[in-house]
Amino acid sequence: MKKITVSGVGSCLIDRVYNHVSFTSKSFSSFLSKERGDGGLSPGHLVFKEEFENFAKDNFRTVLKKITNNKLPDKINIGGPCIVAMINAAQITENEDCNFRFYGYGGEDDDGDFLLSSLKKTPVDISNYTLTGKDTPSTIVLSDPSYADGHGERIFINSIASAWDYSPNNLDDEFFSSDIVVFGGTALVPQIHDHLTSLLKKAKSKKCITIVTTVFDFRNEKANPDKKWPLGENDESYLNIDLLITDFEEALRLSGEDCIDDAMKFFRDKGTGAVIVTNGPHNVKGFSTQNSIFQKLDNLDMPISKAVSEKLKEGHSGDTTGCGDNFAGGVIAGLALQLQSKQSLIDLTEVVSWGVVSGGYTCFYIGGTYFEKFPGEKYNLLLPYYNKYKEQIKIDNETMHT
Repeated sequence: MKKITVSGVGSCLIDRVYNHVSFTSKSFSSFLSKERGDGGLSPGHLVFKEEFENFAKDNFRTVLKKITNNKLPDKINIGGPCIVAMINAAQITENEDCNFRFYGYGGEDDDGDFLLSSLKKTPVDISNYTLTGKDTPSTIVLSDPSYADGHGERIFINSIASAWDYSPNNLDDEFFSSDIVVFGGTALVPQIHDHLTSLLKKAKSKKCITIVTTVFDFRNEKANPDKKWPLGENDESYLNIDLLITDFEEALRLSGEDCIDDAMKFFRDKGTGAVIVTNGPHNVKGFSTQNSIFQKLDNLDMPISKAVSEKLKEGHSGDTTGCGDNFAGGVIAGLALQLQSKQSLIDLTEVVSWGVVSGGYTCFYIGGTYFEKFPGEKYNLLLPYYNKYKEQIKIDNETMHT
């Protein structure tokens, strides 16, 4: 069996999760965004702490106490689109010959020490994760599980901190000798994000499979709220992406289009190999082209997991923090497993199946990262939901064709 090496660079930070914060409360309303990029809070979006302070015209700690009714975080956890995805993928493939390596910066502070000790409890290789002199990146996550008719939503208040200093020069030859390279949530690692075109071209020249996952790009949203978000130096980035994983709104903002069909056309026209677009409780959309590593699929349209939804209706103490990141991790794991079996072309519906159950299962606990009690535990927990989901989509397909 072939050993698969996956290297990821991108966001790794401290998440402080405040659960059961009402986005419709009176105390919350004065901090809501009035227009794009103004620094106010908006469900599902990310804002930088400094910009939010300017918007609120008050000290951040004072405002946070008002918003949360002076309570402590419900969870302090490993967060960040790249590292959370990598951890989930490594946990799913625990018993396989897969190696997941993360590249990034933390700060030489208490948060950095907490992250480092927590990361050592995961199956991800962190020998390329370094603590530097600056503060550790962090995010305040405000979660309202009752928002959107009970489907839940979050708001992110982010501090980039030491991630400002992480540059393409930190990526060594080993990074580009991987089977798969993941650029995860790089809008929170600005120097990597701004050089994505060059980095993706280099990765493709080294025969790497390239995956890009996105996060709400507040930096470019604020700079040019009426223009599409850039991804690297220019749109040639898309030609060098084997798989783009994004959400509904980020797909619109990256493409500059007003509807998802036009966004998909934009990505196709730019030469992206495959695209997966999540949309909360709604169906996952996407496609894969004939000239990609995937089997050609003109119109991917897959539902969320009924088994997860039914379990959630029984009541749970978790939240939606990290659903998208774990979805991406499930997709990456599914891809690695198919590569290992030496399939000539990858089945996109199969990798999305692992993504759907991974993202859904995240709602059963608070915070994005799940810490296993023993190696393989996460896989064992996900497997029943994966099997039920495969049966669900099989029945759906049979019904559709009768």
